[in-house]
Amino acid sequence: MKRCSLFFLLVLMFAATHAGGRVVRLFSIGNSFSEDAVEQYLYELAAAQGDSLVIGNAYIGGCYIDKHWDNAQNDRPAYAYRKVVGGRHVSTPKQRLSDMLGDEPWDVVSFQQSSDRSGVYATFSHLPDLIHYVQAHVTAKPTYVFYMTWAYAADFKDRRFEKFHYSQPYMYASIREAVTHALADNPELTDMVPVGIAIQAVREVLGDTLNRDGYHLSYGLGRYTAACTWCEFLTGKPVNENTWCPPQVDKVSAAVARWAAHEAMRQSRYLLRR
Repeated sequence: MKRCSLFFLLVLMFAATHAGGRVVRLFSIGNSFSEDAVEQYLYELAAAQGDSLVIGNAYIGGCYIDKHWDNAQNDRPAYAYRKVVGGRHVSTPKQRLSDMLGDEPWDVVSFQQSSDRSGVYATFSHLPDLIHYVQAHVTAKPTYVFYMTWAYAADFKDRRFEKFHYSQPYMYASIREAVTHALADNPELTDMVPVGIAIQAVREVLGDTLNRDGYHLSYGLGRYTAACTWCEFLTGKPVNENTWCPPQVDKVSAAVARWAAHEAMRQSRYLLRR
């Protein structure tokens, strides 16, 4: 009898703790930039405000839209399926995009371009094909969004930066323009996730220190800023009111990141109205 009473007490405590929360299922057709943004800190941020996420990441390092499309139409088992459920990370190799799309009733499916092509809209030509493929293989009716990534660090010397004249402001403006065109030309895409805007805003306040190698995000503040942006996008709750942060990010920097993510969401509404 006591065990039964304890069980029901625990159920009631769980229900009270999670009252008003929601479960959102995100599937990212991505690469290492989605790894930076959705695999770390995002689940914990949402949990801190009473929401739960199921996160799926179709991962190939450096993957770009044309390669995703080629994998899709040939049904290649080319992906590591990175999944976060209940805060637990599991990676399954050699997975097909078709199988991953059918694994959950996804609420949100995100598309992105590789970083070296992110500001070159001519490289987005197979985005409509990839969107239509996804529409044919999902089991629910998700929202389709475009994930806006960030410009390289200003001191990045890699040749991938050459097409952007080794200029961070030029690359940032090019990415914004390319994403704006992608949304205008693909009506299935109803929104954008403005991580690139948030990263640039933090740089303006705290300096150009958010990359660990010139292009991937730093393990602390960079990834936290990206996760904050995704958290507000997915849950609709102002992330600047969420006080959770990982121990490697100091409280002042964390507050700047949350402010930047919230401001990026506001700016993205303006871009969508253009």
